[in-house]
Amino acid sequence: MPETTSDIPRDRPPLPRPGRGADKARMDEILRVDHAGEYAAVLIYRAQKAVFEGRKAHGDMVRDLGEMQDQEAVHLARFDRLLNERRVRPTVMTPLWRIAASALGAGTALMGEKAAHACTEAVESVIEKHYADQIAEIGDRDPALAAELKQFRDEELAHHDHAIEHGSREAPAYRLLSGVIKAGCRVAIKVSEKV
Repeated sequence: MPETTSDIPRDRPPLPRPGRGADKARMDEILRVDHAGEYAAVLIYRAQKAVFEGRKAHGDMVRDLGEMQDQEAVHLARFDRLLNERRVRPTVMTPLWRIAASALGAGTALMGEKAAHACTEAVESVIEKHYADQIAEIGDRDPALAAELKQFRDEELAHHDHAIEHGSREAPAYRLLSGVIKAGCRVAIKVSEKV
């Protein structure tokens, strides 16, 4: 006897329905979430930099944050262009991400340099994995975009490694801080893909 709708367990998600438009819908999700992530990264670094600029003896930190912010701004500009070229709307969560990213940047900077580096390490560890998954997924479908994502991933890894070299793991309550930031990033990724 064939299974009816009422026989399907409610806790099982529906199977994806491939078909016309499925590839475009997935590419839209990828571009939307990557744009949101780069937007948030620029704001995190901007807020951290602003805090450290207001304090003496943080010249190296301000310079490093400025360089990382500039790299993230290049990534963001590229995703801005891709959204326009491919007619993809950004996430509707942008106003919330603006507040959250700025608060995260300022909050970790106020906790000190090591906490700011812990923030970078946590964010970039999630983003690096996220980009690696996307590169594997789209490598055959869109090799040009996959190559760009690889370059961006390499730059994110450099930020991650720089943070570790500068004491990220010596931050107060490092494990808790890192865990909370990583969890927040994962939630933001899932939400930004869809809405």
